[in-house]
Amino acid sequence: MKRLSRMTAEDLRQIVEEAVERKLYEIVQDPDTGLKLRPEIRKRLRSTLKSERKGQKGVPAAQVAKNLGLRW
Repeated sequence: MKRLSRMTAEDLRQIVEEAVERKLYEIVQDPDTGLKLRPEIRKRLRSTLKSERKGQKGVPAAQVAKNLGLRW
């Protein structure tokens, strides 16, 4: 690796660009990749999807937030 004093502006730009790209990838990747859903969660998700397909509405996000004591 070159010493900083011997780097060109292009060398430095490339190092920073690669570091930012790696960090962004870490931030946006799915941390749950490869994990298995518990059977009860899978059942609940399937039930929710079935209800939505029938046109039934779920609980509004604002109500969920309120129930959790969050400001929405």
